[in-house]
Amino acid sequence: MMFSLQNKTAVVTGGGSGIGLAIAKVFAQQGARVHILDWDAEQAHEAVADSSEKIFVHPCDVSQQAAVEAVFENLEQVDILVNNAGIAHIGNAENTQEADFDRLFQVNVKGVYNCLHAALPKMKAQGGGVILNMASIASSVGLADRFAYSMTKGAVKTMTLSVAKDFIQHNIRCNSISPARVHTPFVDGFLAKNYPGREQEMFEKLARSQPIGRMATPEEIACLALYLCSDEASFITGVDYLIDGGFVYLNS
Repeated sequence: MMFSLQNKTAVVTGGGSGIGLAIAKVFAQQGARVHILDWDAEQAHEAVADSSEKIFVHPCDVSQQAAVEAVFENLEQVDILVNNAGIAHIGNAENTQEADFDRLFQVNVKGVYNCLHAALPKMKAQGGGVILNMASIASSVGLADRFAYSMTKGAVKTMTLSVAKDFIQHNIRCNSISPARVHTPFVDGFLAKNYPGREQEMFEKLARSQPIGRMATPEEIACLALYLCSDEASFITGVDYLIDGGFVYLNS
């Protein structure tokens, strides 16, 4: 079977909803034992309750290194790490408050570092592994009112290159994915909060910002993640993959 993850153990952060949940389910369907790290463990448990595959949920705030280390210490092996957990923020460099800037850095940047720091020794000891980081088109183009978020995703993208370079001799591959807008529960919540009564209008406007005319589905992102984490992609490392419906190159 192509793209098989049989006998592999995968860790997916932020796997309780949206893109992370889709990745966890696809990986499990392909045979992996999947460990979800999510701060909202109750929601994550509910999200995977109907899954017959081997998916395990660990309550964990990825911004806390001790909490991350505690989870990884109890895993016998880590073949795949997907750094998906992240939070968003709206604002520019003038009106973004220090507390919001720090909060995004702690989750989106330090959270990735914490998981890398915990996973890499295990991967080295077992002879290799695959790391996939969730970046964003915000790391490639200027997006209005996304100052702090773009900062964090730029960091994720460059951390990806650094890890790929430093650990290539240990048979560890590291890549990233940069999606455009993806229809997740976060999008629905954002529209309900900021555009009450105009949700459908604004949804269609956001969807049309991709030249392909719609948002991606979480499952489409998960399929790219599956390929990059499978043995079929064994010659790929140090690459950021746009999955954006033409947003970056066709909007210019």
